[in-house]
Amino acid sequence: MRQLGPGMILTGSIVGSGELIATPTLASQAGFAALWLIVLSCIIKVVVQEELGRYTILSGETTFQALNRIPGPKLGVSWVVWCWLLMFVGVLFQQGGIVGGLGQVFHLLMPAIGVKTWAVIVAVGTIAILLRGNYRLVESSSTFMVVSFTLITVASALALAWTPYAIKWSDVAAGFRFDLPPGGLGVAFAVFGITGVGATELIYYPYWCIEKGYARYVGPRDDSPAWLERARGWIKIMQADTLVAMLVYTVATIAFYLLGASILHGRQQIPKGYEMVKTLSFIYTETLGPWAYWLFLLGAFFVLYSTVFTAAASNSRVLADFMELVGLVKVPDEQTRWFWRRVLVVVLITLNTSLYLLLAEPVKMVIIGGIAQACMLPVIAFSTLYLRYKFIEPAMRPSMWVDILLWLASFSMLGFAGYTLFTKLLK
Repeated sequence: MRQLGPGMILTGSIVGSGELIATPTLASQAGFAALWLIVLSCIIKVVVQEELGRYTILSGETTFQALNRIPGPKLGVSWVVWCWLLMFVGVLFQQGGIVGGLGQVFHLLMPAIGVKTWAVIVAVGTIAILLRGNYRLVESSSTFMVVSFTLITVASALALAWTPYAIKWSDVAAGFRFDLPPGGLGVAFAVFGITGVGATELIYYPYWCIEKGYARYVGPRDDSPAWLERARGWIKIMQADTLVAMLVYTVATIAFYLLGASILHGRQQIPKGYEMVKTLSFIYTETLGPWAYWLFLLGAFFVLYSTVFTAAASNSRVLADFMELVGLVKVPDEQTRWFWRRVLVVVLITLNTSLYLLLAEPVKMVIIGGIAQACMLPVIAFSTLYLRYKFIEPAMRPSMWVDILLWLASFSMLGFAGYTLFTKLLK
């Protein structure tokens, strides 16, 4: 249990913009119709995450070092890496929207200070913490914030049974008719991209596995029986890590969706603009009572801040690796690597906050990031398939069932992205 952790860092990033903002927004528009999509989004992508983790444990390579092996056009680095950079621009908007959401939370607590001023204060505080942070700080902080708000949200969802918004079995059945929500296709596509493990989290995961020590504990490859035993053991720990995290964020996401579908859809209230957080607070106050408004603000802080915090820590590692890979910087030792990570924390949070100050539309900004991630998902999935068949020897490959799930996940991501883009082009 002590060796689990990378998955909870990812959950800190996942249970934020997707669960608190995008999921209730979709539910407020579509009612229960897209429940199946939420469940599918949480479950189907974890197998890709596991296989990226397997490759990293066996090779010791970062995500970009692995993706740079994908065949195809190269402009210094693989076309897949450049696709990530395009997606990353959209993710900057998403993270800016979350900073704005935090600004709204603090403004509701202390109205004398404006939302944008609070957003700047949050950004400065996060930079100060992360400049001193290491793996243990990120892991423990993410776990505390995620578990706290998940428990509160699940309790609120269970409390629906004693309110006028009680969920009927017919509502749940309607959620599994596999219909796409009318008028909510763009939001549905974005939600598929950022609920569960999004494209950014798939990229992050190998970096946190390396920092936790999974690949280091396996040791240099020598194909001895002892090495094979260690590798299999640490792969099992990584799989347990991904499964525990999946259980946490799936339960949280379903709870958020049910609250949004039963309360916000029933009230015809769609979160947007400066009223986003206030509108979302109804998912607590309508079940637990008016006193829960303050509980929601505390929980909203936990869930949004966990995303800002872990995403900034993760992106600084990913972007430093990208800059080294394309030759923008030289990283001869670990001290230099930490220097660039700290510089990038400042740059990234400043960019995110600046985008919010310019646009001030957190829901739209989150959806932009979600769409960018959804477009990147099939690229990552099929790249993972290539790495699995090309570089993982038969003795260390997953079972036939994992292979089947990996192919299903890849084609599901491709089909969903293709269908949405095709329907948009027809319009």
